[in-house]
Amino acid sequence: MLLLQANFNDIISLVKVHCVNFKLTKDIRVISMSIAEQNLISDDNAEKLIAAHDGDVALLYIWLSRRGKFDADRAARELCRTAGEIAKAHEKLMRMQLGQAPAAAAEPKLPPAEELPEYTSDDIVRRSKEDPGFQAVIMQARSKLGRTLSTADMKTLFGIYDYLALPADVIFMLIGYCIDVFAEKYGPGRLPSMRSIEKEAYSWANKEIITIEQADEYIRAAAEKRSRAGELKTAMGLGSRVLTPTERKYMTAWFDMGFDNEAILIAYDRTVTNTGALKWGYMNKILLSWQEKGIRTAADVQERDSRSPAAMVKAENQHRSSVSGDELKRLRSIYEKVKNG
Repeated sequence: MLLLQANFNDIISLVKVHCVNFKLTKDIRVISMSIAEQNLISDDNAEKLIAAHDGDVALLYIWLSRRGKFDADRAARELCRTAGEIAKAHEKLMRMQLGQAPAAAAEPKLPPAEELPEYTSDDIVRRSKEDPGFQAVIMQARSKLGRTLSTADMKTLFGIYDYLALPADVIFMLIGYCIDVFAEKYGPGRLPSMRSIEKEAYSWANKEIITIEQADEYIRAAAEKRSRAGELKTAMGLGSRVLTPTERKYMTAWFDMGFDNEAILIAYDRTVTNTGALKWGYMNKILLSWQEKGIRTAADVQERDSRSPAAMVKAENQHRSSVSGDELKRLRSIYEKVKNG
């Protein structure tokens, strides 16, 4: 837990008297004043505040921790901020699920807007000069993409950094991941557009991937899924063609359900046998049925089949056939003995 050893009223008074631009760095300095009260910030929330790289957001979070209820006018007055700055900080806190005091019930997650905010060129220029984190993101993007970034590219990149609040080091990994996936899908030398990177950034933001460790785990799991998808494509006779978005969704869903490739291929075999073609919807129904029964592996399928009524009838018929065959051999032996005297 992160412990802020300070009297909250002293902090607010300091802001009101000096009306300073209160910035919290990644160290989140421990302010030592009177210790009449102790405010606790969980490690998870501290990481989110650090990742937001926005002092107004961190300051408003502390204010909400004390006040409990959001009052825009009061917050602007006590924190010496404009109404617009408070509104922007509160909106960002809500997207981060930190819009209430820590002791209050958590607000439902608000998904990011479909479009990034419209930033002015002045916003981009100012932050690119003042913010070392954003400077590093720009340099990394230029290096990885091998080109000069357009004004539109810069605005999108800044939106990922500022609005989606992804940390700089996570954005580095995001860009590298998008480049690798794009090259794997379309061939070496092909690079993703900034729009493609933005879409993936939204996905990471919704999954709350905000640390290097989380990003590394996601990239590893995604690579494993792509490898498995490639194996299934070959086994299903799909060749080297790129899967359609719907086909990718089906495969990803089956992986997430916990099916191994052998079980999926059994479902494929039954689909083709019963319908004469690869019908994704039909195959999906088979797998959904197995999921409901707790079947996940080829061994589970075989065990389930061995206990089915049809399998029991088939086994009984095979037994009868075996008995009849033995009896026939015995009768033939007797006949040969009689015949030969």
